[in-house]
Amino acid sequence: MATKLNQIIAVEKGVKAKASADLTQAQHDVQKTALLTGIARTYQPRDEDGEMFPPESTRVQVHAEDVLRTTASSLTRLFDVTATKDWANCDARADVKVDGRVLLAEVPVSYLLFLEKQLVDVHGFVKKLPVLDAAESWNRDESTDSWRTEPVKTNRTKKVYRNHVKAEATEKHPAQVEVYTEDVTIGHWTTVKFSGALPARRVNQLLERVEKLQQAVKFAREEANGTEVSDQRIGDAVFAFLFE
Repeated sequence: MATKLNQIIAVEKGVKAKASADLTQAQHDVQKTALLTGIARTYQPRDEDGEMFPPESTRVQVHAEDVLRTTASSLTRLFDVTATKDWANCDARADVKVDGRVLLAEVPVSYLLFLEKQLVDVHGFVKKLPVLDAAESWNRDESTDSWRTEPVKTNRTKKVYRNHVKAEATEKHPAQVEVYTEDVTIGHWTTVKFSGALPARRVNQLLERVEKLQQAVKFAREEANGTEVSDQRIGDAVFAFLFE
């Protein structure tokens, strides 16, 4: 059964993790002098009737050549899997279709990944676009290339001091007068608001388009990742040169 690109992608992460762990362990092993060294010694007394001691020995536990072979084997798997993926990526392509129409034809899978990431940013940008205040009624004003409200007339007032006679003057007492202010209309303001924001309907339409394209790109990527791959054997050649 032919191997698909998405299957290679699925195993690549695990292969990378194992190769990294194996390489780290190999580096630790070859740096431990005690594991790389051994000793064998026997005792011979000076006199024939002298005390005898049993021979002593410590075996070499790590051989650098063995470490090279196991490391090459582990990294060869990583090199082969990555090469298989990258070679396949050169051929993996798919059409981006929106509403049954091909928007982008034969797009490489690497570019589909780029598109997918960029559209996340575009979606965030569109979602934060300014929206016209729903509390106002807006109309398009072509002369200013913006939106405007209907004119609203408001009063311009001025405080005028008034006197209120609480008690008339008498022969013995002056008049009792209270001073107060009164707001008197002296004119009118006519206000028209302008805005460069967008109607909520327009923002929702843009979001719908972005989300539709996001889905189309995801479908195309899945289709491209279904491309059959040819297993690449790169690691053997690399490590035959490096370690042999």
